[in-house]
Amino acid sequence: MASVTLDNVRKVYAGSVEAVKGVSLAIPDGSFTVLLGPSGCGKSTLLRMIAGLETITDGTIAIGGKRVNDVEPADRDIAMVFQNYALYPHMSVYDNMAYGLRNRGVPKDSIEARVAEAARLLGIEPFLKRKPRELSGGQRQRVAMGRAIVREPQAFLFDEPLSNLDAKLRVQMRIEIRGLHNRLKATSVFVTHDQVEAMTLADTVVVMNQGRIEQVGAPTEVYRRPATQFVATFIGSPAMNLMPGRIFASGIVEASGGRIAFDPVLFDVAEGQPVDVGIRPEDLQFATPGDGTLSFIGLFVEELGATRLVHGTSGSASLVIAVAAAAAQHGPSASLAAEAGAVHLFDPASGKSLRRDIRGTSA
Repeated sequence: MASVTLDNVRKVYAGSVEAVKGVSLAIPDGSFTVLLGPSGCGKSTLLRMIAGLETITDGTIAIGGKRVNDVEPADRDIAMVFQNYALYPHMSVYDNMAYGLRNRGVPKDSIEARVAEAARLLGIEPFLKRKPRELSGGQRQRVAMGRAIVREPQAFLFDEPLSNLDAKLRVQMRIEIRGLHNRLKATSVFVTHDQVEAMTLADTVVVMNQGRIEQVGAPTEVYRRPATQFVATFIGSPAMNLMPGRIFASGIVEASGGRIAFDPVLFDVAEGQPVDVGIRPEDLQFATPGDGTLSFIGLFVEELGATRLVHGTSGSASLVIAVAAAAAQHGPSASLAAEAGAVHLFDPASGKSLRRDIRGTSA
């Protein structure tokens, strides 16, 4: 396996449409890195440039320390798994998995051994003689993964491979993909717009927006310490609550619905400074009214089984609170509080976090 390194990579279409804007990223050997972002953010374009399916306008891509800008896709020693499986319908499962190896002149006994081992790992041994049309969506995706595994490449590239599967099967396939990575220890780059896939699969999450990297970090880091408002609201379901505010005093921020404490050690702010206040729904709790609380008017409740989401307003801001279903019910009017360390502050102009310890983590 090998590392993948991107140095100031750009992609420009039609002379002026900049799809990828100077991305630099180091993907360590053996890691599972997820490129996460909304449609049109440049994540698939970036993956296709790594694969050699898109030309690079500027910058350098290296695989295993070797510059590959001008290397043909077939010579980059990578394997790609697509959203639409891309299986040959007239070939059996075995032949689909063996096809690339035959074209490369791999000996027959080696092909048989590799296909047998991949089929065993993926649990598709009973299907080797079937055609793709005789398989379910999950089985076809396993075949597509098997075709990649038998190549024994330097890196695996996954382009939203679970998007066509139903919700239950996606959960199962996430578990299988992560388990497979743990066994193979292969360098993997996985593209998705689904934050749950990113949080459950990744060693490292790369959050992208409008062709740029917003933040790089472990799943828990980007969730608990978002570098920008975009990261804060894109990761998390429901999204982080945001409301306009102003620093009232050291450790106290004033919002339209009241005042709430924050940890002054964490933030570089001054009295009177305008800020955007962020609090995750699970970090808000019902509290006794008083200084350091926000007023809240509940509008409706979503029952999600073990969790209850209470939607409402605090002053001019909309808020969502996540509480345990067994928690005591409250009337339409209540007060809210949060632990000081769970409160986030962002610059309203740039959207960047004002935390001292994560400045510089966004691109």
